[in-house]
Amino acid sequence: MPGFVLLTTGDIGKAVRGAVRRIMHRAVMFGAIMTASLTTTLGAQSPPPVEAVVTTADRTRLLATLPVSRAPDTTAWTVEVDTMLRYQSMTGFGAALTDASVSLLNALPRAARDALVRELFSPTRGVGFSMLRIPIGASDFSTSHTTLADSASYATDGTPMRLNLLGESARLALLRDIRRQQPALTVMATPWSAPAWMKTPASLYGGTLRDDAMPHFAHYLARVVAAFDSAGVPIDLLSVQNEPQHAPPDYPGMRLSPAQRATLVGRHLGPALARLPHAPQLLEWDHNWDAPEEPLAVLADSAARGYVHGVAWHCYAGDVSAQSRVQAAFPSMATYFTECAGGAWAPDFGDNLLWNSKTLIVGATRHWARGVMLWNVALDATGGPHKGGCANCRGVVTIDARTARVTRNEEYYALAHASRFVARGAVRVESRLTGATAAEAAGVTHVAFVHPDGAVTVIVVNEHRRAVRLTVARATVTAPPRSVVTVVVRAQ
Repeated sequence: MPGFVLLTTGDIGKAVRGAVRRIMHRAVMFGAIMTASLTTTLGAQSPPPVEAVVTTADRTRLLATLPVSRAPDTTAWTVEVDTMLRYQSMTGFGAALTDASVSLLNALPRAARDALVRELFSPTRGVGFSMLRIPIGASDFSTSHTTLADSASYATDGTPMRLNLLGESARLALLRDIRRQQPALTVMATPWSAPAWMKTPASLYGGTLRDDAMPHFAHYLARVVAAFDSAGVPIDLLSVQNEPQHAPPDYPGMRLSPAQRATLVGRHLGPALARLPHAPQLLEWDHNWDAPEEPLAVLADSAARGYVHGVAWHCYAGDVSAQSRVQAAFPSMATYFTECAGGAWAPDFGDNLLWNSKTLIVGATRHWARGVMLWNVALDATGGPHKGGCANCRGVVTIDARTARVTRNEEYYALAHASRFVARGAVRVESRLTGATAAEAAGVTHVAFVHPDGAVTVIVVNEHRRAVRLTVARATVTAPPRSVVTVVVRAQ
């Protein structure tokens, strides 16, 4: 070990304990510094009437305070906000608490773990993530592939279905801690596969749900919901199946056609959930933008539609505008964006910051999303731990379990520009850019929200390679080249 002279067993113990103390101290101090920085930058103690923060593609400014002028500026382009033209109410922003994320967060020294949880989820001392998606059973970001009811005895001899929640104890404890930081937390749950004994072929990998197993699968999901509720972690949203048109060969998954999903929801799962004292709201699809005909087919079934709250979307194929196509056909349905991952295939911080902000934070919400969630909250530097599936994904944060160092990635900053300033219950309102030519306007995207107290939040993405002067809700700022800016104007 460089820097140490190791002579005796006692010396070894002292050296190791000293190294651990230094690692823990650095982790805790870094978390404290980051929290203090956020508190100062984001104005948690006494928010000013007008504030703006900026993150630049070149990383020179990360959630940094941006000067604001209240003086009229006739040369600035204007983001006009019409608070009378209102759209969807917002639920929140966040990511997925996979098995990988749970293990990495819990591997941190307790003080460092608590500091990071506070930073990620506290609405006053952090960036205020308020949505989490959790897998029911294993995903590709698990170290073993199981479900919560792998025993087939229920179907073969009529014994009560036995859930195995031992593997969920760490996630449940962590979720309870998170809820203490973020009382407005919304939890979405998603199965990657039915238990193998319900499928054909009888494997967690690929295949599909047997018709005669639909009542069993519905009972299984209802039992999981009830068990989580009893453990103090109510599930607010439930999708029927993760990516039902994808059958991965090396991690749990299964195909479910629109007809299968409509039958499952209308005849089995919907009625089973309706009997629970605290039923989650059901989301259809939970797959990519390139197949809007899939949720449209399910929603065309009146029996299924009566139990469906909304439609969930992923980013890996198609265009975000698909959300609006389904919304237009079924205006009463809610829309949620529920998964997108960055990774080694897209290594440029600035490009990723701008794409996530433009397409998901601005684009998904302008196309009716009430909530936006990315994939793993946390991964390690190798994109794991995982078993099968994506071998080079990037988490919202990267945790080095050996050193306790936390790296905040571009996804973190994209989410934070919304999560810290757009609270649950805020409503998206109309916004438009004036004063710019069509070519100039193409490089600036924006979305606006109004809060119940009258405060207005506007998020702007400047893709131009030059600074842009903008008047936003009566406040004028200079958006640096290739940057994301959030402006908040509070009611006086």
